[in-house]
Amino acid sequence: MAVPFPIFRALVPQSHPLFHPFRPASLPGLDDTASKKRSLLFCVPSELNPVRPALSFCIGTHLIPHPNKVDRGGEDAFFVSSQYGGIIAVADGVSGWAEHDVDPSLFPRELMANVSSIVEDEEVNKDPQILIGKAHAATTSVGSATVIAAVLERNGILKIANVGDCGLRVIREGRVFFSTCPQEHYFDCPYQLSSEAIGQTYRDAMVSSIEMVEGDIIVMGSDGLFDNVFDHEIISTTSRYKDVVESAKALADLARTHSMDSNFDSPYSLEAVSKGFDVPWWKKILGRKLTGMVICRGKLDDITVIVGQVVSS
Repeated sequence: MAVPFPIFRALVPQSHPLFHPFRPASLPGLDDTASKKRSLLFCVPSELNPVRPALSFCIGTHLIPHPNKVDRGGEDAFFVSSQYGGIIAVADGVSGWAEHDVDPSLFPRELMANVSSIVEDEEVNKDPQILIGKAHAATTSVGSATVIAAVLERNGILKIANVGDCGLRVIREGRVFFSTCPQEHYFDCPYQLSSEAIGQTYRDAMVSSIEMVEGDIIVMGSDGLFDNVFDHEIISTTSRYKDVVESAKALADLARTHSMDSNFDSPYSLEAVSKGFDVPWWKKILGRKLTGMVICRGKLDDITVIVGQVVSS
């Protein structure tokens, strides 16, 4: 029986196997009224466009579970597909469900498995918001997760739908050309899809559409990446690597290093201080806590990174 559950953020999201696309199962339509570390490389095939070269992703991924959850693989899940010009998605399970004897990894795993099974559904029609909605409607596990999905059409249009604080950056010519914004009810409490009625739905997703060009770099990840790595570090790291697999691994390793560094002022710690959640220095020496976690300027978490380079045929 489902337990009424307050909305709160995954302090420690979990990891999942990589899901490859397969033939979709028959799913009901949406209500219109309403491990350890993994790496992957593939280049998505594309077709010629009479107006401009067809664009697609060359993708690398890397996942590092929270240090305390290595044996279980963490609570993040991700999905990549060669459908269209390429589809990528990340789901970050809410760890607070463990307090109710619920495995926080089950919901994001099933959510991404459902994304995999319905990605070719005609009703989805290359719309990541509908894709998220249909996957959520088909998910029966108890729990919740933040989620982001992006679909690259072969004409170069990248469509993005985001619920919560997973994120995406588009890097063009050495600068951040586009960035998603996290959706939060308040600090450390992001929007999330849930098995409970109190959660958000696909209709609450922040949607964006961007015209991509050859050479653009896309970095998608769970908050374990963006809470620990600044945008300028993402730019400098991706610029050092030609290989997207190496780039994804380097970003994940950097996030892990920062997350365990008590002297590093991370994006997460700076936001916490700005919201008044910091504690006096003498309490830090005693290991007092900030928002339920041992004081550490980085933020220990599962870290999922997907790096995509836009290429043309």
